[in-house]
Amino acid sequence: SELIKPYLGSKYKSTEVPKSLIFYMSRHSGPVNEIQWCPVREQSHMLLSASMDKTVKVWDAVDTGCCLKTYSCHSCAVRAARWSSCGRRILSGGFDSTLHLTDVETGKQIFSSKTEFRISALKFHPTESNIFLCGGFSPEVKAWDIRTSKVLRVYKAAVQQTLDILFLPEGREFLTSTDAVSRDSADRTIIAWDFQSAAKISNQIFHERYTCPSLSLHPKESMFVAQTNGNYMALFSAQRPYRINKKKRYEGHKVEGFAVGCEFSPDGTLLVTGSSDGKVFFYNYHTSRVICTLSAHKEACVSAIFHPVLPSLLATCDWAGEIKIWQ
Repeated sequence: SELIKPYLGSKYKSTEVPKSLIFYMSRHSGPVNEIQWCPVREQSHMLLSASMDKTVKVWDAVDTGCCLKTYSCHSCAVRAARWSSCGRRILSGGFDSTLHLTDVETGKQIFSSKTEFRISALKFHPTESNIFLCGGFSPEVKAWDIRTSKVLRVYKAAVQQTLDILFLPEGREFLTSTDAVSRDSADRTIIAWDFQSAAKISNQIFHERYTCPSLSLHPKESMFVAQTNGNYMALFSAQRPYRINKKKRYEGHKVEGFAVGCEFSPDGTLLVTGSSDGKVFFYNYHTSRVICTLSAHKEACVSAIFHPVLPSLLATCDWAGEIKIWQ
């Protein structure tokens, strides 16, 4: 993209809150579950979307706002989809319990596998590009190797479902958020794991009785946030013993049972989240105050993500199947 070229050599400038709608992209016939910008900076005009309509789509979300390709390899809702680090492949998983690794150019499956559970979370390892984690409606999270199409390791927890997976820097450890909230205890809501040994490091991280549908890592500081079903985001240290910061709570938006995503801006100054009422909330990371809200969608806004290269360009998606680009 010609628009991205001038920014490739320079450092990311500060993030402003986007004001105006650039593209309104609506080709999904069901809720959009996840969106992700292509991680290859030169190809970051491309946006990936996974939908309940059983499809994965790739869009030119910077220049034209057009859908470039649609991939229909799933027979049920696609709950999770991720770019590979090279930007040439897409990993997807859904409620048909299948995993597919698709070649972006040809649309052919490089690797497909049936799992024993409906998939709701996928994450590539940050340094080992052939390895990914897969979780869903199961007490187990599995590490897969694309080269062998086999499971490398299994991480077992006494839970029913994994809601999200977050690798910590370098990938030696990762976190899972789960649905394990009982009346008498809230342990196991967030679990920290040792990636290599599959040992649990801690399950005493978050003690409030809310599930956390999504987790997000700060780009510069050793911190992460958890979106909670208590209608607030909680801030934690990303180093052992992963303590919660009780002085900061990011509240004002609504979650209400939706898997609402949250994310930091690339410069780390803003925290952005969707909301079940269709708004996007921008928080000052340091003060935890709401800077601004954007009335983005009529239905629940489940994801809002900043572009990795272009300053202040934001993609949002909602429960009606709409994707919008703002700047």
